[in-house]
Amino acid sequence: MSTPSSETVQALFDEIAPVYDQLNAWLSLGQHRVWKQMAIRWANPQPDGVNVDLCCGSGDLTLMTARTLRGQGQVIGIDFSHRQLEVAQTRAQKLPWADTLKWIESDVLTLPLPHNAVDAITMGYGLRNVVDIPKALSEIYRVLKPGAHAAILDFNRPTSEVMQQFQRWYLRQIVVPIASRFDLKEEYAYLETSIARFPTGPEQIELATQAGFEAVRHYAIAADTMGILVMTKPKKISSF
Repeated sequence: MSTPSSETVQALFDEIAPVYDQLNAWLSLGQHRVWKQMAIRWANPQPDGVNVDLCCGSGDLTLMTARTLRGQGQVIGIDFSHRQLEVAQTRAQKLPWADTLKWIESDVLTLPLPHNAVDAITMGYGLRNVVDIPKALSEIYRVLKPGAHAAILDFNRPTSEVMQQFQRWYLRQIVVPIASRFDLKEEYAYLETSIARFPTGPEQIELATQAGFEAVRHYAIAADTMGILVMTKPKKISSF
């Protein structure tokens, strides 16, 4: 099963940008915000630090992080989709803590951030879509401060055959038909293939450990259909 190019994925997210938040809310029955709050808590953003939301899309998780911090510190949303960032910036304009937010258009594989500069990282539904997962994890490791945490929320491949069948049914019979109403059938049909090639929880733990992280955990949530990878950069690291 081949991995789509970065340009293909970028075009897909540009296309779905106008309805991305609306569809997420419908397709998760509103639960995606609960899962994102879990990721925020595990990432532990700092009110006096720099907190980054990677693959931020339309900014939902970024704005939730800023709201959690009540306008303290800095929150940076990074995404390679120009149209998604336009939506995010529009959403943020009227917020009282908009000046604590920064938006950067960039690929997660080449982050425009210094070594050891970030206090916390979140990522929602992004790792599954990068073309080089080990490279993405290495970049996260590079920019995090020693002792800081990253939490990555994404779909999970269930371990039980019953839940695997349910997930396939849900994607084919619920997700794709709803997306079709917005003329986005092909864009959301992509979900099933992207989940099928996404590393399992244990495989993600191994990849994160290979990247240098410690205290790596993968938490299966939402009846095993979603997962959050939590990892910590060691306090003592080798110099670059």
